[in-house]
Amino acid sequence: MPLVTVFSAFNPMDAQLARSRLEAAQFHAVVTHELSALSMDGYALVAGGILVQVPEDEAADAKEFLAADTPPDEPEKD
Repeated sequence: MPLVTVFSAFNPMDAQLARSRLEAAQFHAVVTHELSALSMDGYALVAGGILVQVPEDEAADAKEFLAADTPPDEPEKD
């Protein structure tokens, strides 16, 4: 099944955090372009950055999950 990008980042830590959150919610997430995209200071140089992808049939739900889920360091809005 084709993979669909649901998140992109220029920092590998952000991409891995998104992947981890998705996996904890039972999505089948993978990170691509991580190693080929890094510069000496740890940021992605390739256009599009580091990609977090899921199978096509999970993409809509994964995007919704990432958009709705508040990161732990940000307070929830009322």
